[in-house]
Amino acid sequence: MAITSLFPILRTTDLPRLSAFYEQAFDAEVAYRYDQEGVDVYVALAVGGGHIGIGVESEIARGDVIAVWLYADDADAAYAAALAAGAVSVAPPEDLPWGERVAQVRDPDDNLLYLATPAPS
Repeated sequence: MAITSLFPILRTTDLPRLSAFYEQAFDAEVAYRYDQEGVDVYVALAVGGGHIGIGVESEIARGDVIAVWLYADDADAAYAAALAAGAVSVAPPEDLPWGERVAQVRDPDDNLLYLATPAPS
């Protein structure tokens, strides 16, 4: 199992507002959108040489506004390795509608990590 890339995901209750901030302040450009019933629930922004994700949440606990997304060549193996190293499971690996396989864990400091295998291209 190898990690191939990672990026932060900001969690917000107001996606248009936060996306517009990054677009205006840092010349970020929307590289990807995912919508549900015609409403954006996630955007990936290209900014500088990297990417930042922004996802909608109906409620966000204070101090839980960012997560880290890690792409691995095998999400199931990354999930097992994280658990073996002391992570706590939030959600086991599952295939999601946009074509990726994703699991969620919390690291020993309670930070949320998404462990994903990219959708086949």
